Amino acid sequence: MYHEPVLLRESVDMLRVEAGGTYVDLTFGGGGHSREILSRLGPRGRLVAFDQDGDAAANVPDNDTRLGFVRGNFRFMRGYLRALGIERVDGVLADLGVSSHHFDTAERGFSFRFDGALDMRMNRRGALTAEKVVNSYSAEELTRIFRDYGELGTPWKAANCIERARTAAAITTIRQFVEAVKPCTPARDENRFLSRLFQAVRIEVNGEMEALKMALEQSLKVLRPGGRLAVISYHSLEDRLVKNFMRSGNFDGNVESDLYGVRRVPFGELSKAVTPEAAEQERNSRSRSAKLRGATKL
Repeated sequence: MYHEPVLLRESVDMLRVEAGGTYVDLTFGGGGHSREILSRLGPRGRLVAFDQDGDAAANVPDNDTRLGFVRGNFRFMRGYLRALGIERVDGVLADLGVSSHHFDTAERGFSFRFDGALDMRMNRRGALTAEKVVNSYSAEELTRIFRDYGELGTPWKAANCIERARTAAAITTIRQFVEAVKPCTPARDENRFLSRLFQAVRIEVNGEMEALKMALEQSLKVLRPGGRLAVISYHSLEDRLVKNFMRSGNFDGNVESDLYGVRRVPFGELSKAVTPEAAEQERNSRSRSAKLRGATKL
């Protein structure tokens, strides 16, 4: 399986799909969420699905004219929609998780369970790879991404380990990367440490936080009043951005008021975070960190 969709029923329910509506799936992947949306659309409904990874194109259903697939980064959502003649939509869904296909394909370089090239690109046409980050970023720059994107307690230790290792030879494979940080890897918490380290490099390679911010801001411009936004996040960095934006329309979470003290908020009906039920977590361990939030544009 390319990817098992997380919180499938809950996330699509949150969109409140109308038979003749127009919807956007920002993260097509294996197509699970898109297929569920299509099952609830009528013949006049429309779905536009985005994915920057060429591998995902193989999962597009054949002969369904209601679906338009865009091989592109969702940070350019509004421009692509305009090119398709779409100004307003009824719902936007994003599942921000990395597809199982990426984690389970050694040559993509996303997982420390395998050896392979240090790549980590969602879009293999992109110029920046994990190898370039690890070998060309200064110790200060590595410290920043390990702190900001990996939330490591002592990010400079990992950065210094990498700097020492690469002076002897370039770090070009997953195994070499893991060996480079071995002196600073806690023996009792190795998997968690490496998961955060790989997460930090992956986020940097793919510009994930910037892309998420751009997509959230554009969602306000493309959603019609009453339209729904639903986002599944997998770590605190993403969830904080989503929660703050839905609450306030900005990423700091500060709600502004007008001259009369009326709060200026772009969304209503903010849902509490929804997490997978125990049965889903047992069936799909990668769903355990997922959080779904939804809101209605005012």
